[in-house]
Amino acid sequence: MKKISLIMSALLAISASNQVYAEQVQGKIIGNNGDVVAGATVKVMGTNTLTHTDEEGVFNLKIKPGRYELHIVANNFAHKNITLDISDNKTAQVNVLLDKSAIEIIDVSATPFHSSNIESALPITVLHGENLRMRQANTLGDTLSKEVGVHSNFHGGVAGTPIIRGLDGPRVLVTQNGLDAGDASRVGPDHAVSTETVTSERIEVLRGPATLFYGSGAIGGVVNIVDERIPTSTDIKGEWLAEYNSNNEQQLVSGSFTSGIDNVAVHADGFYRESENYQIPEKNGVNEVDNSAAQSSGFTLGSSYLLNNGYVGFSYQNLAQEYGIPGHSHGDENVQVFADLDQNRWQVLSELNFDNALIKSLNTKFSYTDYQHSEVELGVIGTTFDSESLEARFEVLHQDIFEWRGGFSFHYKQSDFTAIGAEAFTPPSKSESIAFAWMEERHFSDVLFQLGARIEQTEITAGKVRLPEIELFSAHDNEHESAGYTRNFEVDHRFTPMSLSAGLVWDFTDGYNMGLSLSHSQRAPSASELLSFGPHIGTRSYEVGALFALHDDEPYFGLTEQDIVMETATNIDLSLRKFKGDFGFILNAFYNQIDDYYYEQATGFSAGDGHDHSGHDHGDHEEEESHTLPLYTFTAKDVTLHGFEAQAVWQVTDTFSWRVQGDIIRASLDSGSQLPRTPPARIATEFSYQGESISADLFVSHYFEQTHTAELESATDSYVMVDGNINYHFNKAQYDLAAYLKINNLTDEYAQVHTSFLKDLTPLAGRSIIFGLRGTF
Repeated sequence: MKKISLIMSALLAISASNQVYAEQVQGKIIGNNGDVVAGATVKVMGTNTLTHTDEEGVFNLKIKPGRYELHIVANNFAHKNITLDISDNKTAQVNVLLDKSAIEIIDVSATPFHSSNIESALPITVLHGENLRMRQANTLGDTLSKEVGVHSNFHGGVAGTPIIRGLDGPRVLVTQNGLDAGDASRVGPDHAVSTETVTSERIEVLRGPATLFYGSGAIGGVVNIVDERIPTSTDIKGEWLAEYNSNNEQQLVSGSFTSGIDNVAVHADGFYRESENYQIPEKNGVNEVDNSAAQSSGFTLGSSYLLNNGYVGFSYQNLAQEYGIPGHSHGDENVQVFADLDQNRWQVLSELNFDNALIKSLNTKFSYTDYQHSEVELGVIGTTFDSESLEARFEVLHQDIFEWRGGFSFHYKQSDFTAIGAEAFTPPSKSESIAFAWMEERHFSDVLFQLGARIEQTEITAGKVRLPEIELFSAHDNEHESAGYTRNFEVDHRFTPMSLSAGLVWDFTDGYNMGLSLSHSQRAPSASELLSFGPHIGTRSYEVGALFALHDDEPYFGLTEQDIVMETATNIDLSLRKFKGDFGFILNAFYNQIDDYYYEQATGFSAGDGHDHSGHDHGDHEEEESHTLPLYTFTAKDVTLHGFEAQAVWQVTDTFSWRVQGDIIRASLDSGSQLPRTPPARIATEFSYQGESISADLFVSHYFEQTHTAELESATDSYVMVDGNINYHFNKAQYDLAAYLKINNLTDEYAQVHTSFLKDLTPLAGRSIIFGLRGTF
């Protein structure tokens, strides 16, 4: 807390000398159809000043004399930037004409430069507003699973992390307002993401390597959850929601409130969710997923001090979750196990803009997260995962130099991770990294060039790494062997990942552009990929890290004689976009070559599940073998991932639109075999209606069968999901209210998620009818 106070005091002191000399800017915004545009946002770039147009499309601003760029944003219109020169004692008059757009254009905060999803060389998806509320699910991965290029590793509805273009785990970074979520979700698919989206404002997905901005843990992409926990305005606003799901009897309530006095803004939000086991279409006499009930709650308190040139803010969050872990068993014994999660998180954020010859702005992000996750079996804590993480990032953007805009980033991360208990498959470890990055961009006529580089120093240390003696069972000869010996030792691995990136966005004609992104990035293996050695019940496997090697001829485990190397990815992204008019589309193609890709390779052996079964009468060797798990070893091999993504939108009338989208991913080892759990190809269509008081949406998606499978991996059948919702909007007093009905899996389709570790045990939920009421003010 003392460190946080010192940081805030220093930032306030830097800003104390800024003064304001107010001049007047007046304007009117009109659409190309001749109608005025009400509710548009007009922001003065490089400052904390913004306003909105009234019902007549008129806006007013007060800013000091100088040269400014205004950024205008309005729903269903393309964004527009205009440059103004403001003189002393003058009133500037501006009229702005906006072009209609069928493609939703949204500003993103996941990059240090101001840009929208259309202006970025790297493909970006943004889910916000009513679409976010209607697609809200229990987990982050399931919430995003309908977005192009994004799937979920669906773990029985209680946990689910995003898969971006076939990559997940330690390759996809989940952040909250640009800072690592600091949980254990990348260690195992049965670990929930600790960032709640029900109170978020929007979710930004960077598809493709984002290591330049976020470090080597983002070699596959980034999911950034943006919320108002550190407010940037004293405007009074709030939102609340109450919802009931018939399938699992889920009850959800949430609310948020932002206000302030003078220069002090405050924010509070909270939620509570409780559900029972979820129902599935009946098959083989089973109609529900056992041990899939969950309960979670959380709250956030935040405040910020608003300055003439930015803000400095602080927030505190507490999150508590209890959820069952489906599929947890030992042989033929079904054991009820649940996870008890508790997280406390502190954040400091600031954005300060300057008017001097060198520095344009300073953005500071700081977080401290204390995370604990216990797995409770038969009323006793079996395994506890404990993580403390600290992160700080400073972005210094310089004034334009020969029309180049950009800056530098200093980034520090530290994580102490401990797992203690019968199923602690990784030893206690500490990961620490420090990085320096440089980013620049410049417009050359109709072409925007983007360049960047990053160098990072990463160290993984562990003091009690264990090489245990285990018994192996061979699937080939049904024999049982003794393997290895017990040994404890220390490890200290250091890596220097580097990233280089170049991109361009070419506006080759009005309303169209083309994006090209080239990147070369590296990732140090995670502690779990290196040091794991034990049963991982969440994935129903026995995991052994890359630090160890299996000698098949004996068999036994020893330390590997291979060098521990970094993953090295070379990625090419190509995008074509049409974003003006009543018809728009976005087409993306990508090719990603990753050398020394770490993945879990099946060995054909199985090993004990780590539990003492001496109290059970097993009787014979066959019964003993039933308490084993398939053995997987982390192996580094060269792989290639490539694919195609497409979406097209036709605004048929002012109230009716039609969207078609699809994606396909191919992921294979260069030796010829397939990577496991690769998402299947899919295509979807969406029909949307938006009237004055009624809105409705129908989403139909077809998932193709997945036969491109790895060794010992089974195929998955195709299926069709039909989801819909209808909303009734009305006003009461000062509230904008909406009563809604959602139906998921309308046809009660039996569907297995190929990317799930438990696809045979936890199919998707059957028909779900959801009622809700939400309000905003």
